Amino acid sequence: MYQLLTDSACDLPLATLKANKVAFVPFHFNVAGQDLTDDMGGSYELQEFFEKIKAGVMPSTSAINIGEYVDFFTPYAKAGTPAVYIGFSGGLSSSMASAQQAKAMVLEQYPDAQLEIVDTLAASEGEGRMVLEAIRLQQEGKTLAELVAWFEANRLRLQQWFTVDSLDYLYHGGRVSRTSAALGTMLNIKPVMDVDPAGKLRVVSKVRARKRSLQALADKVVAALPSDPKQPVLIGTSGDTAAAEETKKMILAKAPDANITLGDIGLTIASHTGFGCVAAFVMGAADRK
Repeated sequence: MYQLLTDSACDLPLATLKANKVAFVPFHFNVAGQDLTDDMGGSYELQEFFEKIKAGVMPSTSAINIGEYVDFFTPYAKAGTPAVYIGFSGGLSSSMASAQQAKAMVLEQYPDAQLEIVDTLAASEGEGRMVLEAIRLQQEGKTLAELVAWFEANRLRLQQWFTVDSLDYLYHGGRVSRTSAALGTMLNIKPVMDVDPAGKLRVVSKVRARKRSLQALADKVVAALPSDPKQPVLIGTSGDTAAAEETKKMILAKAPDANITLGDIGLTIASHTGFGCVAAFVMGAADRK
């Protein structure tokens, strides 16, 4: 049996990871001058954090460094336990490059170790959706090589759609210009975004009014569902539960049998989206373009 590994940006419930014996390595963040570890809710109250960003607090995050990955991977290499790390998009963070470098260092010390690195090219519960696929494949008895091959063939089928209620955090993170943020706020523009094939966030369209942006997410999910109508659909939010519920209702209005789970966008991603982000994740029939 091989060990499944991930990181705290997967935004799955900690209980899900524990129940399926998936180990994770944490990102880090700073809020109000305090350095903390994103341990997926083990030592902080997520709703309290949402209230802080709703009030305008601008947290910062830091990637997982090479040394942390070496410490994370080494026990499995030392024990001779095959392992696969299913990680946050390399298009959005330097952490994936650090994981690759750490793997090389670990293999220098343990040349017979079996350690695989999978770049999900995904963020938040999109990464989490890929972790759920890894759990499914492992439970079905797939070998480690078969699991990695599945990811190579299917990871771009993941559809990832986001919208935010405020442009301030996208501007703060360099995703939109100051002018675009100011103009968008004045005109009540809500961007609809996805993650491109390189694993980078991009703005796909801009609509006026919050409800239209939520409907856009719902329509994207409904369009993808025929590829596997019973598949898990994940909807996440950084604090705006009512908007997430509304998006779910919009989906069910057109696809009443959809298997939808609502969850929280974790601290690392919420630090960059601000309060009120709503995101939807579903597997499509074809690779995203």
